[in-house]
Amino acid sequence: MSWEHRAQAKREAILAAIPQEWRIESLPEVEEQVDVSGEYIRGFLSKREVEITETTAEGIAERTTKGEWRAEEVTRAFCHRAALAHQLLHCLHEIFFDAAIASAQALDRYFTEHKKPIGPLHGLPISLKDQFHVKDVETTMGYVGWIGTFEGKKGTGKEKVYESEMVRELRNAGAVLYCKTSVPHTLMTGETVNNIIGYTLNSKNRRLASGGSSGGEGTLIGARGSPLGFGTDIGGSIRIPAAFNGLYGIRPSSGRLPYEGMANSMDGQNSILSVVGPLATSAGSLRLAIKALLAQKPWLYDPLVHEIPWRDDHDREIRDLIHGLDTGKGRLTFGVMRTDGIVTPHPPVRRAIDILVSALQNAGHEILEWTPPPHKPLLDAALATWVYDGGADIKSAFALSGEPMAPQIAMFGSLDRESGASEIAATNVRLRTLKKAYLDYWISTQESTSTGRPVDAVIAPVAPFAAARREKYGYYGYSVWVNALDISSVVVPVTEVDKAVDVVDAGYQPLDEADRGVYETYDPEIYHGAHVSLQIVGRRLQEEKMLAIAEYVGKLIGK
Repeated sequence: MSWEHRAQAKREAILAAIPQEWRIESLPEVEEQVDVSGEYIRGFLSKREVEITETTAEGIAERTTKGEWRAEEVTRAFCHRAALAHQLLHCLHEIFFDAAIASAQALDRYFTEHKKPIGPLHGLPISLKDQFHVKDVETTMGYVGWIGTFEGKKGTGKEKVYESEMVRELRNAGAVLYCKTSVPHTLMTGETVNNIIGYTLNSKNRRLASGGSSGGEGTLIGARGSPLGFGTDIGGSIRIPAAFNGLYGIRPSSGRLPYEGMANSMDGQNSILSVVGPLATSAGSLRLAIKALLAQKPWLYDPLVHEIPWRDDHDREIRDLIHGLDTGKGRLTFGVMRTDGIVTPHPPVRRAIDILVSALQNAGHEILEWTPPPHKPLLDAALATWVYDGGADIKSAFALSGEPMAPQIAMFGSLDRESGASEIAATNVRLRTLKKAYLDYWISTQESTSTGRPVDAVIAPVAPFAAARREKYGYYGYSVWVNALDISSVVVPVTEVDKAVDVVDAGYQPLDEADRGVYETYDPEIYHGAHVSLQIVGRRLQEEKMLAIAEYVGKLIGK
């Protein structure tokens, strides 16, 4: 069978898993309905389904763990909205609604019998990026050649029984798993596209990308087809979709959450590790998910996880500093990165920085301009790690079916040389040296702050644009520096593009051709209404602190 026929059969199987009564009879063209995230999608739902699906994950868990809402009703509502989202946005790779409803019914029976929840996520539907292995569910990761196999290997039967470590932990905490979301084949681009389901669109503005590589997660949660989901991030793959879809998303430092048993590209490249983290509509929802996982001591099951339980004292330290503003005894100091000096952000992103900086200053916090060591060496070192194998792993996955690579990842097809051991060692030394220089700079800021502490967090763009246009994601520097340093970052939604305010810069002089390429992708008419987000970046393993700051910042600016 040709790759085209295999892809078509899989695509049709995904649609066939959607109940007929949830089908949209006439799908609107993009220009006919640019934004499908709000009123449009609500038109297919009952008032009760809207209430459920537009409640945050923490709000749902508060009700399901008390027995106020039944897990089955909540699960059915999200299955319905997810089915609608897929038809409009191409965001699902796997649908297992029947298994999810059966799981929810079992949770309801348990609560009825024992008068208590199974765990802190009892009855909470959670979506998963299609890197997670779930029993009786296929994992294609967007590759046609992986259809009907276990990571490209036929006849193993592992897909029937095998589950990733985090899947086991989510089930133990009471979560209901119901779908797996789209990714770009290879996982190595900020747009989500593959030969199975096509191009995943942004629910708020379907002219734009959903982000990548956790793009299905981003747009599904953005359309409220999921209250909370998990993605992965090696170069921005959690933060980019979170930013493009107006969500909160955390890229933790490596070793904080379990990655054991997940599918991946270029597995074994350990210089910069891919990490797993949640995306949701509130910072509190991210905290709920991480606390639930850490409570199960994942370091006992994943040898790469640090033995670091949830640290309430770190969370409390930030809250105490914020509360101290009222007495003059506390404040936070933020570094602000308006540009990395390589590519200038679009007008809406610069305005978002101004909005957040002004809000923090008006609240009494301190702002310093962030002038770290140059980012270019960090980006060069990161790129070197992604081509260690000369594209061998990626090429072998495409060779299974003969399918073509999407233009967004064509560079991997042109690679023809593997790095030697000495080259890999040299890159690792370079990364270590760059991390040390960056840390030294960060700690030195204590000499410039009024608090005597180093900068508490850095405000920075996630990308130079509010969202990418198709095949125009030309610069990843604003996300990759965080991965190269292996530090913690949380995305916070700030505003939306306003074509009347965010006009094209008159007489702009690009820094170079790369800067020109990004500058020329901006069109206020196309971007109007798109989400604009920023990231709050902390030092390594500061997840609790960054979540506390992100939650505070979100409330401060009304997001």
